Amino acid sequence: MRISARINGSAWSGDVEPRLLLSDFLRSEVGLTGTHVGCEHGVCGACTVQLDGEPVRACLMFAVQIEGHEVTTVEGLAAAAPGEAVSVERLHPVQRALHEAHGLQCGFCTPGILMTAEAFLRENPAPSREEIREAVSGHLCRCTGYHNIVEGVALAAERLAADGPGADRDGDR
Repeated sequence: MRISARINGSAWSGDVEPRLLLSDFLRSEVGLTGTHVGCEHGVCGACTVQLDGEPVRACLMFAVQIEGHEVTTVEGLAAAAPGEAVSVERLHPVQRALHEAHGLQCGFCTPGILMTAEAFLRENPAPSREEIREAVSGHLCRCTGYHNIVEGVALAAERLAADGPGADRDGDR
């Protein structure tokens, strides 16, 4: 099937097999390997991307379902041109805060958590720690114990609030 969509702000058009999963499409057809495939049952959250700004499990969707939609992957969060190396200063505030709060260890679950946290903070800019825990509860992390993930999301919320409404997402541009 022929599909057209926007992926990380760029137009994409091409033929895909009707039964190709979105997670496999992003990794193998588009070359965006930041979307991780864990359980392949929608349980672990590692494959979470945003479809029109809302978090979705890419392992539970077919690539053809993105026809006419906008997909954002973890690679689309950082303020960098495609193929450009991303410095810590160019990271999205949520990425930077998780890094600074040591909210990752092996990093396998991190892309999915970031995609959920970014969307969550757009909807809830001043969350409590309990609300943050609830927001990331659909993600399995075998390394961190979640405390530093929650602290990282809270730090991101504080920084985004300090930037004020309408401020650029990375505060640098």
